[in-house]
Amino acid sequence: YTTQLGRMQPDQNFIGVDIKGNRLWVGAKDALANRLRNVAFLRTQIDKIASYFDENEVKEIWITFPDPFLRLSKLKKRLTHPKFLRLYQQFLQPGGKIHLKTDSPDLYSFTKKVIELYGLQLIEDLPDLYAAANISPAQQIKTYYEILDIAGNRKVHYLSFILPGEIAEKDKQLKEYFFTQSTKSEHGQFS
Repeated sequence: YTTQLGRMQPDQNFIGVDIKGNRLWVGAKDALANRLRNVAFLRTQIDKIASYFDENEVKEIWITFPDPFLRLSKLKKRLTHPKFLRLYQQFLQPGGKIHLKTDSPDLYSFTKKVIELYGLQLIEDLPDLYAAANISPAQQIKTYYEILDIAGNRKVHYLSFILPGEIAEKDKQLKEYFFTQSTKSEHGQFS
């Protein structure tokens, strides 16, 4: 994704961030082979990301097909959890966008609830990205795993949103909401 964005916008810089070295190696190899001087890669744990960027240094964040951490006990590991949004806020420019592409309906629903509960500014909500008309070239980029169709033709969901000046502390309400929904589902009251 990083190298494709770099090709599309040669006047912008793009930094791919991951903890898995093999993914970074593939991207770095592509960037070097194609002399993409506006593309770089950073291998780090995501919870340390704010230490690599200055305040207002980043214009947009693309979160593409992250681990959805499906178990309720892992909500705080989701990259759109307010815990991470607060980290991104430390270096994202005011009005900077966060983009999410996922094939996980659970992560998509979770992120929509975060946007609603925390009063984030929703820019675009596409429940079936590739069925939507007039999607941008950046939205059309397919990851290696999308091309392989690992998702088995599942829908790809897309959200973009802007963070407010400060993210309120509503993490307990968020957890309670999903615990309640999970309990209802176990008792056949939720679909």
